[in-house]
This record gives sequence, C-alpha cells and structure tokens, in this order.
Amino acid sequence: MSLDATLAALADGTRRGVVDLLRKSPRRASDLADALGASKPAMSRHLRVLRDSGLVETSSKDDGRERIYTLRPAPFAQLRAWIEDIEAFWTVQLASFKDHVERTRGKR
Repeated sequence: MSLDATLAALADGTRRGVVDLLRKSPRRASDLADALGASKPAMSRHLRVLRDSGLVETSSKDDGRERIYTLRPAPFAQLRAWIEDIEAFWTVQLASFKDHVERTRGKR
C-alpha cells in the first residue's frame, strides 16, 4: 500500500463516491453501481482499482456468491498522517511569514 496508489485511486470522483458510500456501510458492487449511476462493468473497474490500492477489501456472504465491499483503515491512516505532516509544515511556514511581516511592517 503506497501513498501514491491511494492518491491515484482517490483522484477519480466515482471512486471517491464509492469511499463515501462505504463509510456508511458495507455494500455489494451492484448497490454501489446503482447508487452512483455507473454501469456494472464500470463499477467493477473502479472497485478493482480500489482493491489494488488497498483501500477496500471484500468478504463473501453466506452462500459465497456475493462479494461485500468494505473500507480498509490502514491506507486512510497513512494518508491522514501525510496530510497532517503537510499541514504542520505550512503552519510553521505561515507563522514565520506572519512574524516577518509584523517585524518589517514597522521599519518602513
């Protein structure tokens, strides 16, 4: 699971829609396709990308014929950590810039 794969998978609006739906509850591929107005073959391709990136996993219903998709937390934790690092960097940079502006404002 790489951050690049996570970001690439989430770059598509339909796949973000899948993630939003799966945040609420596990679902079948056909339910996802119906909810997002996608064809079943298109949804299958989107789900393959999400599976390959590690964002979703499947389990089978009792009869084994139906796959239920759920989110995997690990890639989202990695993404959140990266975003928090970027946010911390910019918080420091903006505070330094503010200090600089306040110091130099009075010297004019």
